[in-house]
Amino acid sequence: MGNQQAVRRLTTDVLVVGGGPAGLSAAIALRQKGIDCVIVEALSPAIDKACGEGLMPDALATLASLGVEITERDGYSFRGIRFANSVYQVDAHFPHGTGIGVRRTRLHSSLAEHARTTGARMLWNSRLKLLAQNSALVNGEEIKFRWLVGADGQASFVRRWAGLDAHRKESLRYGFRRHYQIKPWSEYVEVHWGPAGQVYVTPIAPDCLCVVYITRDRHSNRREILGDFPEIARRLHCAPVLSHQQGAVSATRRLHQVANSSVALIGDASGSADAITGEGLAMTFRQAQELANAIEAGSLESYCHAHEDISRLPHAMGALMLTMDRWPALEIRAMRALASNPALFRELLSVHMGVKSLLGFAVRRGPQLGWNLLSNHIRAQEG
Repeated sequence: MGNQQAVRRLTTDVLVVGGGPAGLSAAIALRQKGIDCVIVEALSPAIDKACGEGLMPDALATLASLGVEITERDGYSFRGIRFANSVYQVDAHFPHGTGIGVRRTRLHSSLAEHARTTGARMLWNSRLKLLAQNSALVNGEEIKFRWLVGADGQASFVRRWAGLDAHRKESLRYGFRRHYQIKPWSEYVEVHWGPAGQVYVTPIAPDCLCVVYITRDRHSNRREILGDFPEIARRLHCAPVLSHQQGAVSATRRLHQVANSSVALIGDASGSADAITGEGLAMTFRQAQELANAIEAGSLESYCHAHEDISRLPHAMGALMLTMDRWPALEIRAMRALASNPALFRELLSVHMGVKSLLGFAVRRGPQLGWNLLSNHIRAQEG
């Protein structure tokens, strides 16, 4: 899989720039429809990225529809989400199914292997130069194409080249990841809230945890990422560290346009919700299917509408949780309110999974949650 394949024909229906999960899932979806495609990637597989490594049930279901089955043999299953701070904690099971924590390199290998078996042509360790609307140089040889897909991440050069870089919203946070050799201690992905950010703990094997710290503070002490989380630090104190610390940017970005007449963006190149949502890959896999539908139909207009629909809920949920991140006093009151009424958290998780409507939740539960926040604030002031 790691050996570069020669381009047998110097033409293709779709040239996909970027061989990460976004580019590979796009290629798989295209090949399901019999559309010829070539992936060009500067790196060699398996490609890693500093992320939380948890796949929620919706992401797993979409992957399965692409023909990629990720099971507990690939990682470690978890049944829900737990929020915790120094005083309160609340958790809930997913309304349907389980999630799986899986090493990013394992996921990438599975996607790359399936893309290969579907007939996608993959050029690893390759250099690309875009020439004109329908041609490029790959390792010095010209290749012609009808459609161009930018799957080249947050700093996408395809996005800039196509004039799609304008955005209507952008904010950045900074993440740092390590793996620890220790048996998972809960059946949840845990999100621990601290004064400067969150620590995410994801089980990825019977003897391994992925731990990610995300913060707004770009100058945060990277060597002491657990300094504000004494309970997590205590649990991990004697656990062997299995990986070097890796960093990444977690961006909230919404573009004005994700496509023009012949160029489409997918994954982080097309904008992203903050990692706090855990929905980045699920969004990408759904985008891949809609992109393939649009290319099959001969117009990218439907992809633009579908992309907006796919992004709407993750961005709304991300905005809600980032408000808690931005205002620690609100986070404390919200955690107190949720811990005192776990049914609220269960319903909120159902909204996050798309099982229940966010608007319906706001109408039904908003006044109650607002009252809980207000009464908790009054009690705190009186105390």
